[in-house]
Parts: sequence; structure tokens; C-alpha cells
Amino acid sequence: MTTLSFPLPNAPTLYAPLPALSEIQRDQAVARIDTPDGGVAYVVTRYADVRTVLVDPRFSRAAAAASTTSAADFGLGALATDSIIGMDPPEHTRLRKLVARAFTARRVEQLRPNAAKIVDELIDALVELPQPADLVENFSLALPVRVICEMLGVPAGDRATFHGWSDTLLGGPGSDPRVMGAALQAMGEYFAGLIALKRAKPEDDLMTALIAARDEQDKLTEAELVRLSLGILIGGHETTANQITMILLTLRHYPEQDARLRADPSLIPGAVEELMRFVQLGDGATSLPRVATEDVVLSGVTIPKGAIVLPALAVANRDPEVYDEPGGLDVTRKELSHLSFGAGVHHCLGAQLARMELQEALRGLFTRLPGVRVAVPDEALRFKQGMIVRSVESLPVTW
Repeated sequence: MTTLSFPLPNAPTLYAPLPALSEIQRDQAVARIDTPDGGVAYVVTRYADVRTVLVDPRFSRAAAAASTTSAADFGLGALATDSIIGMDPPEHTRLRKLVARAFTARRVEQLRPNAAKIVDELIDALVELPQPADLVENFSLALPVRVICEMLGVPAGDRATFHGWSDTLLGGPGSDPRVMGAALQAMGEYFAGLIALKRAKPEDDLMTALIAARDEQDKLTEAELVRLSLGILIGGHETTANQITMILLTLRHYPEQDARLRADPSLIPGAVEELMRFVQLGDGATSLPRVATEDVVLSGVTIPKGAIVLPALAVANRDPEVYDEPGGLDVTRKELSHLSFGAGVHHCLGAQLARMELQEALRGLFTRLPGVRVAVPDEALRFKQGMIVRSVESLPVTW
């Protein structure tokens, strides 16, 4: 069995998974990873195995979040501790039910007109800027931040501060836990103050609804209320912002698909699913780790009880056992199943919201700015440092 070392290196290109993981998928499905503390983890690469790790209760997120090795070495830090992403049922189920109704397909469709309005407002402001203009600051990040902050009831003036905290908490391997802890404490204190304001003056937003669940139904502790709000805010914008940026970068390298999508906006909903499958979020090597709670066999390999398991979503989304020509981008593809939003109890709570935002972002850009183009070569791109995934810091565009 192949043995890799952690942290895994960045993929040599933004547009395909790490070659070593693709080779493992082809030849053996599972590989060992030596962790910095001398331990062993396992990376799984095939679609069926990755889905098993995501849905099978024998692979525990709570055990991973509680693991000192997992938290320190795999970029979880303080964010996973006592939060919904670091819980298993029944505690995870209890908290998820409290917010799931805000993210149903029906509720998200009710939010679509406002998201489209925000897209138009951002494009109105973007076209007034000198060219090239930064798409990340002025569009990709601004859209999901505004949507999730409005849902939660976070004042507009605090959005930039929150994004700074979010960047800190999403730090990658080797991030200073003291810095992450300070950011977490600052966000917690801010939310405690915001909760107090909402209690005194309730509004029609998700935060007020969560407060009601805490105060009237006794379904949340005060600490859970703060952590749940924090997790929704961070999870509700960072990956969507990066996805918008990476979609434009990826389409530049597939000009035929780019032209087809721009010429026919009716393709956008299906194309978003294909782009979610295909586009690499940074290096996108692995998802949040799990810990095996008993011996489990995957593709003939026994994962021992207590082992850390890393599901390689990016490679699983290009499994030739599932997709025809998996390494190619096809905006008309009918095989729309992918694992980018996870699966099982930890399937992304905001998946429908992210889909809608991506659809409206592409619809706005390609209809309002049909000539929008990335203005710099890939080698000129800047990336955020110390993140779990490689995130583009700025993206100059012209139109």
C-alpha cells in the first residue's frame, strides 16, 4: 500500500486533483498517510468508498473533532470543537433540525429574488470601477456575505470584520491555535451582544428564530446558540465565494464550454452541478476527517478502529466508475450526482442556498457582463495563506 505524508502537497494545477490521489484511485483505492505526530491516517479516493465514509455512522465526526491529532494536523482547530460540524447524532440531529427549515428548497426559492437583486446591485457598482476590477472583493465574496448576513440579521457594517475572523478560523495545517482561539472568542463575544440586541428588539431573521428556540422552547443552550450562529455564518459564505471565482478561472481553460454556457443561460442550473463536480476548491484534496469507531473494510483494505480517515472528494468526483470522461468538463452533462456538498447527516446544510447563489451569480455575470473575462494569467494569481484550501485572494477581471 502506498504511504503518503501529511500535509499533502498542493496539486500542480488548479484544475485537476493531486495526481498521486488519482493514481491511488486507479490502482488501490485506499492509501496510508503518516501524520506529523507519528500516527497513521487513511485517505479514500473512490466514489463508493468516499460516500460510505460520509454516510456510515461507523465513521465519526465527533471523534475526529475531539482528536488532538485531527484538530491540529487537519486544519479543524477551535472551529470544530463543540460545533455542529464536530457532532454526531443525536446531538447533531437536534441542532440541525432547528435551522434546517431556513435552508429548504422552498425557502431558498423565496430568497432568490433578493439574491438576484443583490447580484444586480453588485454589478451596477462593479461596472463603475476602473478596469480591471477585483471580482473577489466586489462580487464573489460580497454576494454570499450579504445573503447570509441578511438571513442572520448581522448589520451591514460588520460584514468585513466577520470575514476576517472567518479567514482566521479556516486556517490550515500549522495555524496558530492561539490566534484561532482569539478569533473564535471575538466572534462569540460579538454574537452574544447581537443576541442580546435581538432579544430586546426581535426581527424577522434567522437569529431571532434561533433565539426563540432557545428562550421559548428550551432547545438550545446559550453556548449552543452562539456556536450555531457562528457556524452558519462561516459556512454560509466562504466556499460559495471561492466557487464563483474558481468557476470563471476554470471556464477560461474550457473556451468551448464557456461559450456554450454564455450563449444559453437555460443551461446554468445543470451547469452549476457539473461545475460543482469538476471545479477544484483550492487544492480540494480532502474533506473534514472522520475517525473509525470500529474496524471497517473499504475496497479490501481494513481501516482499523480509531484511525483517522480522510475522504478525497475531489478525486471521488472524477471516478471513472461513476462518470463518463470524468476528467472533462461538460456543461450539458446529465450525470449530475456529485459529493461536493457531502452526504449523509453532514450533507451541507446550505447546499440549496449555495446552488441558488451560484445560479444567480452566473446568470447575472453572463447576461449583464457577457464579455467578462479574467484579466491575468494563472501565474499572476494571489492566494490566501495558511488556509485549509487554496483560496484566490483577488481576481482581476475586465468586461
